[in-house]
Amino acid sequence: MKIDFSPPYIDEDVIAEVTDALRTGWITTGPKVKELESLFEQIIGTEKAVCVNSWTSGALLTLKWLGIKPGDEVIIPAYTYAATALAVLNAGGTPVMVDVLDDFAIDAEKIKQAITNKTKAVISVDFAGWPCDYDSIAAVLELPEVKSKFVAANDIQGKFGRPVLISDAAHALGAQYKGKAAALAADITIFSLHAVKNVTTAEGGVICLHLPKPFDNVAVHKWMKLNSLNGQTKDAYTKLQKNSWRYDIVEQGLKINMPDVCAAIGLAQLRKYDDKLLPSRKVAYNKYKELLEGKPWAIIPQTEDEKRVSSYHLFPLRIANINELQRDAIILKLGEEGVASNVHFVPLPMMTLFKEMGYKMEDYPVSYTNYVHEISLPVYPQLTDEDCTYVIEQLVKAYNAVV
Repeated sequence: MKIDFSPPYIDEDVIAEVTDALRTGWITTGPKVKELESLFEQIIGTEKAVCVNSWTSGALLTLKWLGIKPGDEVIIPAYTYAATALAVLNAGGTPVMVDVLDDFAIDAEKIKQAITNKTKAVISVDFAGWPCDYDSIAAVLELPEVKSKFVAANDIQGKFGRPVLISDAAHALGAQYKGKAAALAADITIFSLHAVKNVTTAEGGVICLHLPKPFDNVAVHKWMKLNSLNGQTKDAYTKLQKNSWRYDIVEQGLKINMPDVCAAIGLAQLRKYDDKLLPSRKVAYNKYKELLEGKPWAIIPQTEDEKRVSSYHLFPLRIANINELQRDAIILKLGEEGVASNVHFVPLPMMTLFKEMGYKMEDYPVSYTNYVHEISLPVYPQLTDEDCTYVIEQLVKAYNAVV
């Protein structure tokens, strides 16, 4: 049996939607992108959504709007994909890494300790689709001693009066926090629509705007749309529809817009996400949990508590009392039996770029411990009970052979 790690969900509806985009003759940014943005607004409950060509681009655009410049600090978890840090670096800021909790979520107490008068934002990460404790993070950012340290460098920062909370929700489409979309728990939330995500546009991202008063989310949306297309006052579709070719460049924008042919994939998937795709992921997840119950070495990922519900993006199993070499040996044995697995993630301080910048892994002990023991098992809607049973059978076999 062969079990892939995370193949995209491509059914006849997806093919038909993409074909429709191709038949219209309009494949770059146009009506399907607009429809996808509207559908995100409807499903999430956010005021405005902006489609871009990746999560990283969305984060870079958000930090550009915030006015991040050299010398500014943005707090991020050490346990995340590199894009979280690279967006900060490419915006001109400095990533300040902090450790995570046992459940992989950023540690609010560590955020508090890391805040300085240079801190402009915090990027939390809903790892594997498990929401952070947003109440704890918000409580830190509203502390009088935190607000008193905050130095606003522009009008936007001044309106916040505190570090801005940006949610890296690359994994978290469908996650819930206190009965609502977890995406509503931060000031700005950014989803990834990369090929392996719960909903994909092959490559893509979505910025969800739900800024507090006195911000005008419609005005910010307009600025972001403008700056996602080179600061150009009209996109190509608008110019042709109005038969008016004249346009202006009014901002030093980026070129990060999403094409319609990509948006079409996401549209077809998102329409059936809540009713089919997300529940199917949960079924596979729960089958793994059922099969692993009672195994003392299996640290099963959390999916629900009194405030949080996962999006079931990854199944980050941790195996107790093993070392890194044993973990890697288990992964190799799974591969020999046709089961693809992965590790999420190598903590940033272990990467060459960040080591050379001076980050030290020993400063993030929980991140390192989580990494050493973690194996991500396949989770996607196409998995059957038989597939899940085979995965766990081979995992048990590999564990017994290695440990």
